[in-house]
Amino acid sequence: MRRLTRSLIVASILFGASSPAFADITAFVGTTSTPTNRPVRGFALGIGLVIIGFEFEFSSTAEEPLEAAPALRTGMGNVYVQTPIAILGLRPYFTTGGGLYRETLGTRSETSFGLNSGGGVKVSLLGPVRARFDYRVFHLRGDPLHDTAQRFYAGLNLSF
Repeated sequence: MRRLTRSLIVASILFGASSPAFADITAFVGTTSTPTNRPVRGFALGIGLVIIGFEFEFSSTAEEPLEAAPALRTGMGNVYVQTPIAILGLRPYFTTGGGLYRETLGTRSETSFGLNSGGGVKVSLLGPVRARFDYRVFHLRGDPLHDTAQRFYAGLNLSF
């Protein structure tokens, strides 16, 4: 009986001390600057456990044939580290991950694996709505026209 009581007490402390997971979704627009500035849009779905979180994001950058700038689509799974609470309404984060990309220019295309890293900040607006600003550097494997791509975006983030 003592062992059961102790186990229940320990379990209560562990589960009571753990924090709930929070999910969020972000819709974003921005620019990919490699090799020239082109519009990018996408979305991200994430789940966070106070400091560490996981996210899937999809983005699509338009092709610019006159500048020989390829279209770039990415689907990345990321892990991020963020401050446990917002500081003056700001919640900075750093992220890294990997996934698939597809680069196309005219009839040429390349699909392979890529890595990304970067960071940003989530800015509290009203209740669960936040603005999100993000900078990423993508390192593309395989035979892309540009093996490094940079992206900056702004988006609306909804936490639930």
